[in-house]
Amino acid sequence: MKIAIVGCGAMGSVYAALLASAGHDVLAIGTNRAHMAAIEREGLRVSGASGDRRVRIRVAGRPPEEAMDLLVIAVKAANVADAAHEALPLVGPETLILTLQNGLGSAEVVADVLGGSRLMVGVAQGFGASLVAPGHAHHNDMKAIRMGAFAGLDPASVERTATLWRDAGFDAAAVDDIVAMQWEKLICNAAYSAACALTGRTVGEAMDDPALGPVTRLAAVEAWHVARACGISLSFTDPVAHVRAFAARMPDARPSVLQDLEAGRKTEVDVINGSIPREAARVGLTAPVNATLTGLVQALEAGRPVLRQVEARRDVGGTEHG
Repeated sequence: MKIAIVGCGAMGSVYAALLASAGHDVLAIGTNRAHMAAIEREGLRVSGASGDRRVRIRVAGRPPEEAMDLLVIAVKAANVADAAHEALPLVGPETLILTLQNGLGSAEVVADVLGGSRLMVGVAQGFGASLVAPGHAHHNDMKAIRMGAFAGLDPASVERTATLWRDAGFDAAAVDDIVAMQWEKLICNAAYSAACALTGRTVGEAMDDPALGPVTRLAAVEAWHVARACGISLSFTDPVAHVRAFAARMPDARPSVLQDLEAGRKTEVDVINGSIPREAARVGLTAPVNATLTGLVQALEAGRPVLRQVEARRDVGGTEHG
């Protein structure tokens, strides 16, 4: 199959490498020029839970006029609208689209641009991916890829796509309830994304830290209560056990919100922790833990020297209170 990966960062590189290794014609599209140049020059290397491989794939900075069999949109949530518009030249009459983002709301954006009748919504659970160097992605685990029809797509097309991913080495499956699927990952992301970004900790360190661990659990429990109030049919009844199991699989993983904050990029905190208070408001609840975590990350993201002010006061002999 001809497959385009739009957003060939860390996670997109994992998708591209395994799908190419399975014999598919993969076109990787990304804006990281150093990463794209290294892939074109030396091939794409992916190491970690799937092994260590180097594959040759096609690369492009912008989508060419070439209809694909499968279009995978793997950009961050903030870039979904632009990516969907730019991907129009890749969409032909038979093209299927799979969008994979953290948080809530991205599928609706893609559907508005490319249509919902050919769209699948996917969730990547437990990969812990990062770019080691240009041309080299690493992932700590590869728990699951789940996908479901957004609206109107026949179940057979979703199952065929899931089979394609399974044949490439992923634990992939088609699901009926895509909303529950998104929330089950969102609760894990809410536990660790902002907490790790604010402290520089890995998910394993955050889980076990005597001060930070309770914060991660409060964020997860709060998100779980909101999901239940929204009528989401979750597959678990113990959110703490759920997020601890998530972290235990890949304790060295550094959430993307932390990586983006360190790199000076816009984070996805608004569609992860930030989505919890918005959904809570819809059902007459509040979510103060996730709202606070979101605000703190956004303050750092905006360049407000929250932590620098603390360090400055310490440097001049100041004392922290409360």
